[in-house]
Amino acid sequence: MLVALMLAAFTFNTAENLPVGLLEPISESLRVSVSAVGLLVTGYGVTVAVASLPLAHLVRAVPRRHVLTGLLAALVLSSLLAALATSYWLLLVARLLTALAQALFWAVMGPVAVGLFAPEIRGRVVGALSVAGSLALVLGVPAGTWLGRQNGWPVPVAMLAALGLGSLVTIAVLLPTSRPEEEPAAYGTRPDARRFGIVLAAGTLSATGAFTGYTYLTKFLGDVSGFSPSTVTALFVAFGVACLAGVSITGALLERFPQAALTTAVATQAVGMLGLYAAGTDPVAAVVFLVLTGGALGPVFMTTQNAMLHCAPGRTDIALAANSGAYNAGIATGAALGGLVLPLAGVRGTFLAGGLLTLGACTVLLGVPAPPRPGAPATPARGRRRASP
Repeated sequence: MLVALMLAAFTFNTAENLPVGLLEPISESLRVSVSAVGLLVTGYGVTVAVASLPLAHLVRAVPRRHVLTGLLAALVLSSLLAALATSYWLLLVARLLTALAQALFWAVMGPVAVGLFAPEIRGRVVGALSVAGSLALVLGVPAGTWLGRQNGWPVPVAMLAALGLGSLVTIAVLLPTSRPEEEPAAYGTRPDARRFGIVLAAGTLSATGAFTGYTYLTKFLGDVSGFSPSTVTALFVAFGVACLAGVSITGALLERFPQAALTTAVATQAVGMLGLYAAGTDPVAAVVFLVLTGGALGPVFMTTQNAMLHCAPGRTDIALAANSGAYNAGIATGAALGGLVLPLAGVRGTFLAGGLLTLGACTVLLGVPAPPRPGAPATPARGRRRASP
């Protein structure tokens, strides 16, 4: 069952980012501008940001098995619709349908996955799901880009439908049907509204900071660091590998050091971005700080999601939806902010602004109360009544 959920996470993340590698083929095929195709990615992120929390509230009483199979069915249908699209607007509708499904998927999938295992190994489960999501950037998008350039962009899009169908069938057959509020991970292990708010704010600031600079990373590596276009492509692969490595290492330590893992990830991102601003003109230093930034990007989201499973003041699916929505809002805000900074302070200025915002996230995290040591008695959760269907 965990493998099916990991495959679903890989497929959703690949679907979200695949157009980045196929901007030109889609543009030529549908006879629209490259910037219009870029809106397929921007609109996707904005939809996830806006829809996550409302959708989680809407289906809060629906058994998770039904919700997940419905979301994967939407992924399959929207991928087929996108592959068959002969106009830009039909492709946009298909993308928005996929985005609506993903907006709810991350909120529902987390509690379901960790609820299948004992509490003492749930950090590893979160890590496994995050590794699957990160593999989309390291493997899924590059493979889909190559396949699309060789055989036409609809081919990898259609393959997403096949991957989604595999997850759908497995979950529909094997996942038990139960009331959402009765599932093992339906509520936080140590509810704490103050910690929830702090982690949510820090994660949003961190995402905003990261994408203020990351959105313009290609320009930075070419104009500031002086790398050739072919080298920049290789550095993006290195960035993805660093992200995967960071998620894998953090996942292994998440159960023992949950708060330290979150703080370390945010601090590493700040060092990487500010290091690129300060020393990015030197190619060797640029690679070092690029790897640090990549190694932190995935773990930041993973560690905030893990924190939500513990400190959620109510249902964990609602807390995870809030975190996913806030993170995607941070991505959209960061990209827009970088666009404002770019003409005023140049591409280096986007990394300075992003690094300072990430430092702000570090400051916010100073207010997070330290979680109890493993094995310490849990504080009884208040207001943990079963919700009415």
